[in-house]
Amino acid sequence: MNLPHSSFSPVAARRPAWRLAAVAFAVALLGGCASPGSGKPQARMLQARQLGLQSAPAVFPAEDWWKSFGDPRLDRLEQQALAGSPDLRQAQARERQAQAATGIARSALRPHLGAALSSTRSHLSEYGIYPPPLGGMTYTENQAALQGSWDLDFFGRNRARLRAAIGQARAAQAQAQAVRVVITADVAQAYFRLAGLVAQGQVLQHTLQQREAIARLVGERARAGLDNTLQQRQAQAQIPQLRVSVQANEQAQQQARDALAALIGAGPQATAGLRPELRDVPLPALPRELPASLIGRRPDVVAARWQVQSALASVDEARARFYPDINLTAFVGLDALGWDKFLNVASRTWGVGPALTLPIFEGGALRANLRATDAGADAAIEQYNSTLVGAVREAADAIAARRSAQQQIEQQSQALELASQAHALVRKRFDAGLGNELMVLQAQAPVLQLQQLGAELKTQALVDDVALIRSLGGGYDGDAATPHADAPLAAR
Repeated sequence: MNLPHSSFSPVAARRPAWRLAAVAFAVALLGGCASPGSGKPQARMLQARQLGLQSAPAVFPAEDWWKSFGDPRLDRLEQQALAGSPDLRQAQARERQAQAATGIARSALRPHLGAALSSTRSHLSEYGIYPPPLGGMTYTENQAALQGSWDLDFFGRNRARLRAAIGQARAAQAQAQAVRVVITADVAQAYFRLAGLVAQGQVLQHTLQQREAIARLVGERARAGLDNTLQQRQAQAQIPQLRVSVQANEQAQQQARDALAALIGAGPQATAGLRPELRDVPLPALPRELPASLIGRRPDVVAARWQVQSALASVDEARARFYPDINLTAFVGLDALGWDKFLNVASRTWGVGPALTLPIFEGGALRANLRATDAGADAAIEQYNSTLVGAVREAADAIAARRSAQQQIEQQSQALELASQAHALVRKRFDAGLGNELMVLQAQAPVLQLQQLGAELKTQALVDDVALIRSLGGGYDGDAATPHADAPLAAR
């Protein structure tokens, strides 16, 4: 019986069935894939407006802020400190290390190519799985191949890892800048404290000379019967006390020079003759408010913000581990027994194909890893919140201290002006023959006391200025890609 002609083919009929089976197998694999669940970081990042910060542009302070004080000696000390600080070099080494880790993470997104060459001399057992004549045979197998692979990263695991590495690198960069700010601030504060001690020492020397002159005059008056012995002893008793204060001031100056030398990474001889003049250092103007852009430029705040970005990217990476990983692998080369046919065309070998790995049951490891990264992100966010709150408090305290010092300086200046006028009037009366030298010296005492107070207040004001500059980031502008402190940031 002749069947009617048909184009039906069993092979053609089976092809759709195989395709359907492959799709069904893939769906089954995906269905059996470990589930990441619905967990996610719970913490939320604080925003600038929640802390009462104003969104306004600001340019204070400059990156080389110490130059605003107009002291070339301070400029040189700052440069020496930045060039010789082991702490800064250590932070810069950590920054380079983090940048290298970024390069490693980026390499996972690119194709990899390698080469292999081997020559193996082997002998087959006569009693093994290969019978004679193969059994007992000795041969040399030579292989040469180029091997390549490429992770397609369909679910973004490698990209998330790269984002995490970039966050760590940016955080390390900000942390290195934070070390720079600390070093320059410490040097400036030590320099101003030394200047204050020098100024106070000068006033103490003048006060000692004034007290010695008073003691001399009182002694002359006592011998002349114009003053009694009690007044003479009281005048003399102040001199040893002042000499102790002068010696203590000299010791404090030496210790301040030694501390400054240590900050610039040098020995005590580097600052042995340093005597900065406090009166030559101006007091810079204060910012009227705390814009969010100032707090947001603090390197520790920037570093904490990048740590959050890195932690959130790590959460994405941990979540992507629940999904398949697809790699393309390929090789091409030569494989032959012996060397005579090694370069023959027939010795060529090659292969190409995808490789899929899929987690189905990991004993809870993937879920535990995801929970750990979620917790790490929460910790990073709360660390950022803590850093931001602390930064605002430090800046507010520094401004309050500086304003208080400014008010005290104004009051001291008024009092010094009045005391100086009184001293001048007494001297004019003395020059006119209406008084004596003792009255002139006694009228000088309030002037010297107020000068001493003025040196202390100006020193404290300069130290507070540096503290404010440090609390506002020391001129660090961060990275243009870094979100500002007044931008809404929240954990995803």
